[in-house]
Amino acid sequence: MEILITIAQFIVALSLLIVLHEGGHFFFAKLFKTRVEKFYLFFDFLFPFGNILPFSLWKKKKGETTYGIGWFPLGGYVKIAGMVDESMDTEQLAKPPEPWEFRSKKPWQRLLIMLGGIIVNVLLAFLIFAGVLYKWGTERLPMSEVNKNGGVIIMDSIGYKAGLMDGDKIVAIDGKEVKYFNSLMSEFITAKDITVERNGKQEEINLPIDLIGQFVDANKQIDLFSFNIPVIVGEAAKGGNAAKAGIKVGDEIKGINQLNISNIKQLQTELQQFKNQEVTVKLFRDGNEITLPVSVNDKGQLGILSAIPTDIKSFEQLGYQLEIKEYSLLESLPAGIIMSKDRIVSYAKQMKAMLNPKTGGYKGLGGFVSMAKIYGGTWDWHRFWMITGTLSLILALMNFLPIPGLDGGYVVFTLWEMVTGQKPNDKFLEIATSLGLVLLLVLMVYANVNDIIRNFFN
Repeated sequence: MEILITIAQFIVALSLLIVLHEGGHFFFAKLFKTRVEKFYLFFDFLFPFGNILPFSLWKKKKGETTYGIGWFPLGGYVKIAGMVDESMDTEQLAKPPEPWEFRSKKPWQRLLIMLGGIIVNVLLAFLIFAGVLYKWGTERLPMSEVNKNGGVIIMDSIGYKAGLMDGDKIVAIDGKEVKYFNSLMSEFITAKDITVERNGKQEEINLPIDLIGQFVDANKQIDLFSFNIPVIVGEAAKGGNAAKAGIKVGDEIKGINQLNISNIKQLQTELQQFKNQEVTVKLFRDGNEITLPVSVNDKGQLGILSAIPTDIKSFEQLGYQLEIKEYSLLESLPAGIIMSKDRIVSYAKQMKAMLNPKTGGYKGLGGFVSMAKIYGGTWDWHRFWMITGTLSLILALMNFLPIPGLDGGYVVFTLWEMVTGQKPNDKFLEIATSLGLVLLLVLMVYANVNDIIRNFFN
């Protein structure tokens, strides 16, 4: 059932983003009286080969435009008369240009037609984020709260290899103050250096350039950072060693044998030394100290899940103060713009890192499986809209890349014409678009094969 919910969320979001992106091109084309012959959700051919398996799941002609749903679900398109596009239908270009064709329009009009999808994606993200802020507001954990409660906990050896230590108080990344724990991981993954407070002194740590590559190679699915919270039992597995020994939900584990335990990472590390052995667990229950003998399984586990704070009350009980902010309608609009800008900057940094072979980030290029998994197996509207808004910005940024076949490629050619006064001839555009589409196909295959290997064979 969880898989079906994940797939359903992804299909709904992807369809929405495709229709609105192509709707942006459609809007400006119609605004400048340019004929649009097709408007398709998904491709009605084997992308990028317009003449292979050309059929639709559904189509209906209204006026001069055929609206339809294709069978190949890797995107969508609008077929604008007099333009070389994904369908590679170039018969029209052999004839003299008509007034209603794309190639007959002024350069600035063609530029807006090609930027239409990107403009809509950015506006959509802004509206989504503004709506989310208005409806739910924000709940963020200030970095100052983490630092005053003992600093960060490093959850993987990659962090230790990078020079980090448990108890480090994060001060800045690339010279910029880290305000919230919620954004720490996304800022860290593309950083060059990180400033920490350790033993009362500030230290600057130069991070390895291949940090992203290390995460990809290790196929890490967890965040590198946690924060210092006591081990409170959130669940004791039925029939597990902890439950058999009498450990209950709500118990706070304070020690293993003679060692005091202050957080889940410390507990996990200590238990690895006692696989298939019995340990003495010291815990507090209703204000009373209790010791229980508990067997550790062959994986170094007791059979419990630690309770994780999820709301303001549970954070306060552990000594952390969440920053809660609600937004009026007028306040949500500028806040939505700021959130959109921050996410564009963050993703642009990640994309830059992926394009640098030294980072190894290209190995983490993901396809549709990775995107779908982000939504998760439960339908949470807050998460759904936040992810969809982020994907809308990613789609805008990817389409802005100066690759023929993408919107950015057409934008480059049009800007060249506007600056030089020389329009690239149709044959050149046809060849460039063909090469660009082949490159896109290679990248698409690489990304999705990466996904399959990483998610099903590692």
